[in-house]
Amino acid sequence: MQSEITNEKASEDPTFQVVEVTRSNIPDLLNWPKTGRHGHYHWPNTSEGVNSSTIRSGDRVTITIWDSQDHSLITNPGQNYTVIDNVEVDGGGSIFLPYVNKVRVRGLTADGARKKIQSRLDPIVPSAQVQVSLRQGRDHAVDVVGGVAKPGSYPMPSRNYKVLNVLADAGGIPPGLRNPRVRLLRGSKTYEISSELLLADGSKNALLHPRDTIVVEQDDRSFVAFGASGKEDLIYFPKDHLTALEAMSLMGGLSDTRADPKGVLILREYSAEDLSTATVGPTLQQVVFTFDLTDADGLFAARKFEVSPGDTVLATESPVNNLRTIFSLFGSVLGLSAQSAALSR
Repeated sequence: MQSEITNEKASEDPTFQVVEVTRSNIPDLLNWPKTGRHGHYHWPNTSEGVNSSTIRSGDRVTITIWDSQDHSLITNPGQNYTVIDNVEVDGGGSIFLPYVNKVRVRGLTADGARKKIQSRLDPIVPSAQVQVSLRQGRDHAVDVVGGVAKPGSYPMPSRNYKVLNVLADAGGIPPGLRNPRVRLLRGSKTYEISSELLLADGSKNALLHPRDTIVVEQDDRSFVAFGASGKEDLIYFPKDHLTALEAMSLMGGLSDTRADPKGVLILREYSAEDLSTATVGPTLQQVVFTFDLTDADGLFAARKFEVSPGDTVLATESPVNNLRTIFSLFGSVLGLSAQSAALSR
């Protein structure tokens, strides 16, 4: 029963905190620390990058040099062009070309590199024309490692490559994933957003950086449904945010014959860090939130209060149900007594 848990509130040295949830304290409770969530939820907003790709160390370039002059230094006999294929840009950002030596191309676009190589060749082969194609290295790519039709490493075609672009290139998110979550791993940080919000809000289509990693997974956040409800189980979040009233609906509601509508509890665990850093929040690590669903105030509060991953939603037993159990036991005893008396006669 509710009293068996919430009586701790009256203890001189309580081991957990009991908080009655009402409309008046909901604004404060919404500012308490979030628990049970992955990564950083401040998903980066979209921005614009340049549409052309710049050359980086580790990229590979192919240089085609055209020269129509006979006996050219650059071309072979009978040919009017030569191809210098798959030249890697070294750590200093340069490539080596015959008769020219090193040419620094890092930071240039393919067209910028073409013009620079052309100018270096002019004193040697004034009639030469240069063509440069770029194949970006792994340091200029984005990895998509799961939850898509075609995972793999995807070179960035430009500096304006965004999350939805790479998801489309990877074949999209297959249907059937439960509330798919898109995670962006960037250095030591992890950002996360639901695919529904990502697709619905253009401002969330974040600009990608070289060496970013995208992971798509179905939502593994859950809460435990327990007690006098229609369902006792581990229940997964079907959407980003879940209110207490929605959680009770997912539990199959409260049992008409067993549950106490004044005794719906949500048990939550906070970390020691939450207690030390939060300006508004719990005073103890373990907190029991209580709801009274017999009046409008409690119902409206339950519509606003958010369940966190890892919470336990407990529908406590009604005191009336305990009385029924006792009366049925008395009835059974009295019935047995009557039968014994009849047999003895």
